Amino acid sequence: MSNIHQINQRSGQQQSDDLIEEARLNEASDWIAKLDRDLTKSEKKQLSQWLSTDVLNVEVLLEVAQMWDKMDDLSRLSDIFPQTNVKQKQTRNTIVAIAASFVVALTLMLYQSGSYLFPFGHSTSSIVAIQASYQTNVGESNTINLPDNSKVVLNTNSFVQVKYTQNSRIIELLRGEIHIDVAHDTSRPLSVIAGGKVIQAVGTAFNVEVRKELVELIVTDGKVLVAQKDTTIDNDIEQMAKRLPQNSMSISKGEKVDLDISGKNQEKVQKADPLEIAANLSWQQGNIIFRGESLAEAMVEISRYTDIQFELADDQELQKVQVAGLFKTGDVTGLLDVLTRNFNISYQKVGSHKIILKYAG
Repeated sequence: MSNIHQINQRSGQQQSDDLIEEARLNEASDWIAKLDRDLTKSEKKQLSQWLSTDVLNVEVLLEVAQMWDKMDDLSRLSDIFPQTNVKQKQTRNTIVAIAASFVVALTLMLYQSGSYLFPFGHSTSSIVAIQASYQTNVGESNTINLPDNSKVVLNTNSFVQVKYTQNSRIIELLRGEIHIDVAHDTSRPLSVIAGGKVIQAVGTAFNVEVRKELVELIVTDGKVLVAQKDTTIDNDIEQMAKRLPQNSMSISKGEKVDLDISGKNQEKVQKADPLEIAANLSWQQGNIIFRGESLAEAMVEISRYTDIQFELADDQELQKVQVAGLFKTGDVTGLLDVLTRNFNISYQKVGSHKIILKYAG
């Protein structure tokens, strides 16, 4: 892995935070050092507990493993890594929702023109109805807390429409990526509509990303069902929210699937590597974790978080470079500095929104 490079260090914080991060880094280094002599059964349990307490522990351990070239050792211990997303702190900078139209109605079995406005039989009930749109710009993230206690986290350049009625919970992902913790409600399954697919759950957690040709789905807790959206119902919310049959495609905790938008390719559910899950969800902490991707692949991912376009020169040496480590989203200055010092790569700025990468040789 001599051609795999660490791409950045954590940014400076306040003194108290620095002490916490220094202690975290020291503990991660101690665990990596112990791997050389193999962990005892007791130590494996202790490591598992430490990883489960904070997702940042997982990230720092990965970062140290990359620097020490110990990823192979960690892969042997994949069973001790938490496969679910550790409960996160709120996003530090909450972005104001754009184009949001929000309606909340608490209705008590009212008569209107001789009939119930929302019929529920003969008991008193309450209803929460929402119709809202939320979006993030490039490099932004946003956490949306819904009235049913579900939580949606939007990644960079994402757009969702939320529609709740007394019988349905629907989130249409029109662009980008979201992670959603679904509040349990067996009477109202929550459906995510993305790329012509319906992803449905009654109480679980999963990550959905819309790409050009596919929808990537990773389930971090519980189980979801997936089916093709019925194109004959247009935007009928009640029909879209109809409960999926139990023989629909099922994806469980720790599994992933690439849903083909074209419908031409076979969709196969795969077991996800816990390290892969941690890397894929690191964007929620403002990070990108690479595990040996090519430089070209890494730059495509980094470009999602900035309005700068990166172009690689036609050079065989650039194609050989692999990237591993943790990158702070949007830190273009730090990225270019590391590319220059560690990768032997020069860069040329073309205008304010384009950078050409070249092998310095």
